[in-house]
Amino acid sequence: MKQIKQLLWKIGLFYFIFLSAHAENTSFSAPDSISSNPAAVNINPGTGALQRYLENKLGIINNHGIEFTGSWIADTNDLFSGGIQDATRWTNNSALLLGMTLDTEKLMGWQDGLFGVQGLQFNGQNTNGQAGVLQGYNSLPASPPFNRTELYELWFRQALFNNKFYIRIGKQVPTIDFGNVVRPIPLANEDIAIPAVSSLIYTPVFLNPTTIGVLPGFYNSIYGITFSFIPNKRWYFLYGLYNGSLAQGQQTGEQAAPNLNGTYFHIAETGFDWLLGKNQLPGDFGIGVWHQDGLIKASDTLFENAASGAYVFATQRLWYKNPGIDNVGISSFYQYGINNSAVLPFKKYVGAGLTGFGLISTRLHDSLGAGVALSWLNQQRFSRATELMYQAYYQAKLMQGIYLEPVISYVPTPGESNNLNSVWAGTLRLILLF
Repeated sequence: MKQIKQLLWKIGLFYFIFLSAHAENTSFSAPDSISSNPAAVNINPGTGALQRYLENKLGIINNHGIEFTGSWIADTNDLFSGGIQDATRWTNNSALLLGMTLDTEKLMGWQDGLFGVQGLQFNGQNTNGQAGVLQGYNSLPASPPFNRTELYELWFRQALFNNKFYIRIGKQVPTIDFGNVVRPIPLANEDIAIPAVSSLIYTPVFLNPTTIGVLPGFYNSIYGITFSFIPNKRWYFLYGLYNGSLAQGQQTGEQAAPNLNGTYFHIAETGFDWLLGKNQLPGDFGIGVWHQDGLIKASDTLFENAASGAYVFATQRLWYKNPGIDNVGISSFYQYGINNSAVLPFKKYVGAGLTGFGLISTRLHDSLGAGVALSWLNQQRFSRATELMYQAYYQAKLMQGIYLEPVISYVPTPGESNNLNSVWAGTLRLILLF
């Protein structure tokens, strides 16, 4: 089995190098940088391509208000060096997401309503645990169990006041709205499907480490309500109220029905966008605060009653190669987080990264990037003071909706133990949107 996995890894890397040396057959429109895990940051993590294909074949006119989308993310990971004692060197993960949205106005005349439902099938391994990396160099596997079938989302969203105020209620993924540094900043071409500021695969780009254990995200969605106030294209305000049972260690993603145990997670965020200088370089800034009431439990002997925290993030386009013509260039992002918890695994976090779009002339739809994540650990739980992580990737667009992404991760101070040596790990990820 190990030899087979090594062969697949080598084939993938060879194919990646071959692609990088040859021009794409498609004409250039805009560089396509997508999230390495669309299910964590997009309400509809797919393109609808399969639905459009079937409708064209069957002669169906798409005016019914029903949209089917899906995505499949799969990766294989090789722990080159480091890790826990007797670590499993090769691990694999797969996430299949199928979703449907219903436009209530087209279906029944209910104005500005949208209903969404999604199912998730995840099959994976404890990739991060084998490396002893607490922040997570791979964001797909989170908490056990690593094999699960879930009702991932089930919500209704109503737009009010000429689409300036939104209410979404039901089972949802708060990281889509809150602390979403991957959210795209304004670009000249908005035809890109699921664009992203970065395609890093590590967990901090999706979930600020200081909120791990209280803020639901992939794959632990949660029941609650989200309010969004967006008076114009440059400023927004969000507030969310969700069931707080994640803080007691419950796997909320596996719960098909609400589990109201009397504890709640509150979060609010505001932010704004801008265009900088004569080349109109887009950027954005967001700041959020959160509060978990009731029991927060790490173990039978380590628990507390309530905690709060705050975070900020920002993105900025640094350079356009051809201002006003295309989006080839370089962008940056920054993150920070802090909390007052005596129980949660991380006390403070800072992270940053760079992303290049279409920098190789023969691979204009590709992107590449790097990031660094530094977290201060809870000394009641871990002997090591901090965990530092570096990561770099190249995301190659194979064809419309299909991406191949090799990633290299280096963690000089894995947080699981002071006795662990530095970690080098490689990941090869395939992303399919349909």
